[in-house]
Amino acid sequence: MTASLDGEIRGGHHHMQVRVYFEDTDSGQIVYHANFLRFMERGRTNYLRLLGTNQRELLKEAQNDAPGFAFVVRSMTIDFLKPEILDDLLEVVTVPEEVRGASIALLQEYRRGDDLLVAARVRVAFISGG
Repeated sequence: MTASLDGEIRGGHHHMQVRVYFEDTDSGQIVYHANFLRFMERGRTNYLRLLGTNQRELLKEAQNDAPGFAFVVRSMTIDFLKPEILDDLLEVVTVPEEVRGASIALLQEYRRGDDLLVAARVRVAFISGG
């Protein structure tokens, strides 16, 4: 893959590796379901970073024109297909599906080799003033 912490973009898809650590797992050494939200957030953030978007600068600039500007997760559906376990090396793949004026829909997948483990559809919206 790549040595970059941010992953890489191939064919319009963002690919990022994630190692499963003990802190990510439950008592059965299987990834605790809520931790996928953190991994997905990292995938989306790194995807934007590789596209040239500096979120900190963007939010700073937006405060002048649109006070309270923020990115928020509007909706999410997740299918847990197979478990991820301690020490797994996963690939988080983020694919843009639909871009609208104030939102973007993304498909995010977790893969271990050729195995699809988790699939999620996420809509991120851009808001201002709450």
